[in-house]
Amino acid sequence: MKLTLADSKLLKDSVSIISDLVTEARFTISKDSIDLIAMDPANVAMVIFKLLSSSFTEYKIDKEVKVALNLNNLKQVLKRSGPNDVLTLELEENKFKVTIRANTTRTFYLPIIELEEREQKIPSLSFPISIKADTVTLNEAIEDVSIVAESVRFSADAKKFTISAEGDLSKAKIEIPSDDNTIITKEGEETLNAKYSIEYLKKMIQGSKLSPSVYVRFNSDYPLKLEYKVTDQLMLAFILAPRVDND
Repeated sequence: MKLTLADSKLLKDSVSIISDLVTEARFTISKDSIDLIAMDPANVAMVIFKLLSSSFTEYKIDKEVKVALNLNNLKQVLKRSGPNDVLTLELEENKFKVTIRANTTRTFYLPIIELEEREQKIPSLSFPISIKADTVTLNEAIEDVSIVAESVRFSADAKKFTISAEGDLSKAKIEIPSDDNTIITKEGEETLNAKYSIEYLKKMIQGSKLSPSVYVRFNSDYPLKLEYKVTDQLMLAFILAPRVDND
C-alpha cells in the first residue's frame, strides 16, 4: 500500500475534526477510498468520513485493508505537515507509516491498535427537509445561541430555518430565510422542531474548514445529519441524536 496526497490539508483537517469526537477508530482503505464510520464514546454522535482515491496523486493498494489508529496520535503527526508538503501513507512492519516531504523528508511510525471488531453501520434515516446553507451562517448561529443555553432548537418550514435557544433568563433566536444562499427543500406543510446538544454541534461545525457549504437534514424529535462535501475529493458527515426534555 502506498498512498500519496499532495494536499495534506484534506486529511489533516478531517482527522483534527473527527478526533474531537472519537479518540480511536478504524479506517477501511479500499481501491476507491479511505472510509471511517465511528460512534463517539457516549453513543450520541456518529462520524462518517470518505476520502476518495481521486484526491491522491498516487494510490496503490493490492487489497482492502483495515487500520485502527489512535486519532490523537495521527492528528499530532499530521499537524507537522505544511500546506505545500506531500504526504505519503504506507503500512510497514505492522506500523502505519506517514512520510512528510518538503525540503526535508520526515517519517513517523504509528502503532496499529486493537479495536473491537464490531462493525458500525450507518442508520437508515429519512428526512423530510434538506437545507443547503453557508457554513458561516450556521456557525455564527450556533455560536450566538451557545451564549444562552446548552441545547439548541432547530425549526423549519419551506420558507425559513430558525435556530433558537432558551436559558434560565436569556433567549436567542436566529431566523434564516430561504434565498439564494440558503436553499430549503421540504416535503409537507408542518413545521419541524427538534433539540440538539450545542456541545456536540460546536465540534461538528468545524467541518466548515473543509467546505464553504453544509447540508442540514433533520425531522421533529429525530436525529440530525450535517454533511460537508468537497466534489470528487471527500465527504464528512455527522449524525447527532436529539435532546429529549426530561420535564
